[in-house]
Amino acid sequence: MSLYLQLKEDLKDAMRAKEETRLTTIRSVISALTNELVAQKKRPTDAPDDDMVMTVLTRLAKQRKEAADQFRAGGRPELAENEDTERTILETYLPAQLSYDEIVATVEAKKSALGIVDKTDMNKLMGAVMFELKGRAGGADVRKAIEESFV
Repeated sequence: MSLYLQLKEDLKDAMRAKEETRLTTIRSVISALTNELVAQKKRPTDAPDDDMVMTVLTRLAKQRKEAADQFRAGGRPELAENEDTERTILETYLPAQLSYDEIVATVEAKKSALGIVDKTDMNKLMGAVMFELKGRAGGADVRKAIEESFV
């Protein structure tokens, strides 16, 4: 079952269970997916592919994390807690994040496979690693691992 269909089913389950937070979070994801389809000049009735769903889910989870940090900095812990709850719901649809050691191992494997020896090809390595990891690791962690591999 595709992620989009899973979201639709979970939306129905949340309605039946009257889980308001889960319901509004899933609705916001579906709305963001519709907006993304329109932005790509596709019909809003088309079902998005899993890559698009993953991209939107990752973006929304990151937005929730940043919002929670801002609420904490502004002295609004109750709103930060709500954002954290929504982020937790979003992360249930995302693949498990890799540990830093696994990222380093992937970077080293790609570096040797591509035959990269100096920093001039760092962007090429970054693209190859990010393509392989596809949402299982953040760009900042991958960038850090790549920079450390050239030291």
